[in-house]
Amino acid sequence: MTTDTTPAAAAAAATALAGQEEDARGPAAPEAVGVFPAAAAARASARPAAPASAAAVRDSAPPAPTSTGQGPTPPSTKVPTLPEAPAQAKAPAPAPALAKAPALAPALAPAPAKAPAPARQPARALVRWLRAAALRSAAVLALLAVWETAPRLGLVDATFLPPVSQVAVAWWELLGNGQLGTHASASLVRSFGGFGIAVAVAVPLGLLIGWYRPLAALLGPLLEVFRNTAALALLPVFVLLLGIGETSKVSIVVYACVWPILLNTISAVGNADPTLVRLARSMDLSTLRLFQKVILPSSVPAVFTGIRLAGAVSILVLVAAEMIGAKAGLGYLINASQFNFAIPQMYAGIVTISAIGVAFNQLLVAVERRLSVWRVPA
Repeated sequence: MTTDTTPAAAAAAATALAGQEEDARGPAAPEAVGVFPAAAAARASARPAAPASAAAVRDSAPPAPTSTGQGPTPPSTKVPTLPEAPAQAKAPAPAPALAKAPALAPALAPAPAKAPAPARQPARALVRWLRAAALRSAAVLALLAVWETAPRLGLVDATFLPPVSQVAVAWWELLGNGQLGTHASASLVRSFGGFGIAVAVAVPLGLLIGWYRPLAALLGPLLEVFRNTAALALLPVFVLLLGIGETSKVSIVVYACVWPILLNTISAVGNADPTLVRLARSMDLSTLRLFQKVILPSSVPAVFTGIRLAGAVSILVLVAAEMIGAKAGLGYLINASQFNFAIPQMYAGIVTISAIGVAFNQLLVAVERRLSVWRVPA
């Protein structure tokens, strides 16, 4: 029986393999089936049914005989197994959930800088202010040091240039006996009076001349003649016409202060931004509103430059006028001290004039900053 069964099983396996190859090649072409339908049907009926799989064929085939001498092993009665269904593809594992951004944000964000202690802020501001003040006053302190040491070392004659310490003593004496206050108040009244009149006259006149070109062309040559005439050169004329009283002194201050303010104001109006002027005109602004919103704000820096120059000129011209004909004032104090050979008192008057000029200039700078808050700092 062994010799009869084994070839049959082998034939069945070969037939099954041939059927699998044909299944792999696929069904017959539609054209061939349509042309030879009878042959295709006969071939399909003659084909034996293929086993489920090659694994089932191997399980159904009997084992080969062994050489133990006990005779052939009976064929296996194992039932062919059905082909295993292909395992379903595993779904990709879900990606791990990302950490929430808000939870990581506090860990990744840099730690905020600690605010300085409130007690340290005033101290730092005071240190910065002292440093700036020392830088600004370094040159003045150096001048005072040279002034003090030069007469004491014999570099200059102490009779004509006493040390600054002696000048300070003389200044304190003049302040104590009231002479310095009397002379300073007389000079300030004349200087500030003439300066105020010059500002009130020159600023509106400069705006008018700078705005109306025909008027500027008419008055231009006359202004050039008078601005090039020194105020002190006209002092005798003022004395002859107005006398040696207060009127001539105030008038000479007004004349000296008008020109810096007037010329700077004319230049400021002429140099106003034409784009802003055209934009204001396109908005149907009146002339008054145009001056208020465009011309005046843009003219403030140049106008105040002229005003600051006029402030310095008012004190200098007044001192010169008081030296010629006056009975009180810082100019009179300086001239009288020179005649009396009171050299420390003379220098005390000069130092007082310098201090008034510096204080007046700083006041004008503060007013300019107040009126120019719209400007962007450089």
